Amino acid sequence: MNITIYDVAREANVSMATVSRVVNGNPNVKPVTRKKVLEVIDRLGYRPNAVARGLASKKTTTVGVVIPDISNIFFAELARGIEDIATMYKYNIILSNSDQNKEKELHLLNTMLGKQVDGIVFMSGNITQEHVEEFGKSPVPIVLAGSIEESEQIPSVNIDYEQAVYDSVEEFIEKGHKHIAFVVGPLQEPRNIHKKLKGYQRALAEAKLDFDESLIVEGDYTYDSGLEAFDKLLEAPNRPTAILVGSDEMALGVVHGAEDKGYKIPEDFEVITSDNTRLSLMVRPQLTTIVQPLYDIGAVAMRLLTKLMNKEEVEEQTVVLPHRIEHRQSTK
Repeated sequence: MNITIYDVAREANVSMATVSRVVNGNPNVKPVTRKKVLEVIDRLGYRPNAVARGLASKKTTTVGVVIPDISNIFFAELARGIEDIATMYKYNIILSNSDQNKEKELHLLNTMLGKQVDGIVFMSGNITQEHVEEFGKSPVPIVLAGSIEESEQIPSVNIDYEQAVYDSVEEFIEKGHKHIAFVVGPLQEPRNIHKKLKGYQRALAEAKLDFDESLIVEGDYTYDSGLEAFDKLLEAPNRPTAILVGSDEMALGVVHGAEDKGYKIPEDFEVITSDNTRLSLMVRPQLTTIVQPLYDIGAVAMRLLTKLMNKEEVEEQTVVLPHRIEHRQSTK
């Protein structure tokens, strides 16, 4: 049997308004009455209905999080940062996987709005104009985390992906590499991949090195796609000596693909990966990596959302966090 606010009020011999004030921490309740109501709540096991309270207060203290794949360690670390800050500010999380599917992403967006969330943290590899238009219709704030939206109309938290790739390729070039491969994510993520390829091509152009399209290999951020990418690179007309990889899981595939064929890392191929998740430390050799502060991206996105939800002053809606390269054993 569900215990209602009416049951508590009847048992405590007070009005439902008084029970509501106690539940919501309103100070305008006599201490003796508050104590009696709380005792009844505890004895009956009453749990306030968050949706009903939200209808009254126009706030549900609930935040929606749309994430491409919670099983992917990259997004799991982002989500942990979101959740910790949400808990700190007493918000609950509704988390949904979108499977990197645009139709599902937009459906989840509207589903969460139907659940009366107070705000949404949204992650996707490809923010389209259709996304932007739907975000613009939202009655609650939306913040992007680790997702690129070129017009910067939507509040977001990222690193400078173009510069991070540029820095990595420049490092390879300074070591004398002339054939540098780039294993990227899905090419149907044009906005995301465009910035990274721009950094790659800029570094090559400044060093007066030719752009070789055969050294750009598409993956899908998975281990198996890293294995397949390495096989394709072996068939390239100009076999690379250095490989930049777009995710740690793909990088594991690249390293294992090389080792399976008798090559050594970094002696035969130097490798830099992009995420600095736990995976980059669990493989041997440990991976040199672009350090994306994944936890911080999630945490800062959630903090930005709390400010927007509570109409606090926000100095910058487009937040770019610093990155760096952590040198380990996969480079010389």
